[in-house]
Amino acid sequence: MILEDLLNKPGEWFKGKGPDANIIISSRIRLARNLVDIPFPKRMKPPQVEKLFERIRQAQEKSNFLRGFEFLKGTEISPLDREFLLERHLVSQEYVNYSQDKALLLRRDEVCSIMVNEEDHLRIQVIKSGFDLQDTWEIANRVEEEFSKTLNFAFSLNLGFLTSCPTNVGTGMRASCMLHLPGLIMTKRINRVLELISKLSFTTRGFFGEGTQAIGNFFQVSNQLTLGLSETEILSNLSGIIKQLKNQELQAREYMLSRYRLSLEDKICRALGVLKNCRLISSSETLSHLSLLRLGIDLGIIKNLDTELLNYLFIMIQPAHLQKIYKKSLSHQERDSIRAELLREKLERVYIR
Repeated sequence: MILEDLLNKPGEWFKGKGPDANIIISSRIRLARNLVDIPFPKRMKPPQVEKLFERIRQAQEKSNFLRGFEFLKGTEISPLDREFLLERHLVSQEYVNYSQDKALLLRRDEVCSIMVNEEDHLRIQVIKSGFDLQDTWEIANRVEEEFSKTLNFAFSLNLGFLTSCPTNVGTGMRASCMLHLPGLIMTKRINRVLELISKLSFTTRGFFGEGTQAIGNFFQVSNQLTLGLSETEILSNLSGIIKQLKNQELQAREYMLSRYRLSLEDKICRALGVLKNCRLISSSETLSHLSLLRLGIDLGIIKNLDTELLNYLFIMIQPAHLQKIYKKSLSHQERDSIRAELLREKLERVYIR
């Protein structure tokens, strides 16, 4: 099964190889689309759900581009696997909570996942490493075009694409970037920056997206407006904000190095010491320490640690991943113990310059 294959390899966006990937972890595009002749998901009845699944499958089979996706019904995905998919940023919390009447189309490289019958009939998501919004958009647009060859999407000449939630009407597009901003956190500039972002009609979320808090100095920044702007304008506006955030983060890091280098090195060294020697550790504490290690790599303080491995650890130490590795349900303390063991093993040869 494809989910077992995912466990043994990092997704494309974990690799840390994209543009400006030291600060901009990933770029994501999400498109919401609904079929014109089937009620929105909240009003659907079981026969209509099956009709939707069949229409999506038929559209997939007629497209050479879409045949590389695997179709999974929600009933085929266990509760643990749903959490596993959430931890890999391939589905939403909504999908995890109410998956029985949903399905998922998934590409093996994890660049694209398509939630079927979540809040909308189709939620097309493309996620790539680094600051690469344009290429991410081109892939998402290609997927949408392939479906539109067979499916008719609900569209208004006045409003644009029609969606279950009014805030998505128009382009139906949410574009976002995940950023690592420890410098702005440590210099206490982050609140001012987030207030400015909000005033410019952008929103920030945590590491796991909507409804989550910022953990490990990670922030997801996305557009709020989908109506009255074209896709090109949304991408251009978001790109401008992301570039400003990147520059401010770089300035904050330079400031810390020039004024508080010894203190900064001490924080990073202590984080490495905890991760290499702990016997019990929670996922939230691990994320905080791994964030400091990531900063240490960027500043040349941490040696012999590959960014791709570090990015992968952010995902591997999550509860569902640990339980899939050990193929059994684990208590909180068992997970904390196994997580500590995994970290000691992976970071054993890492050292300070």
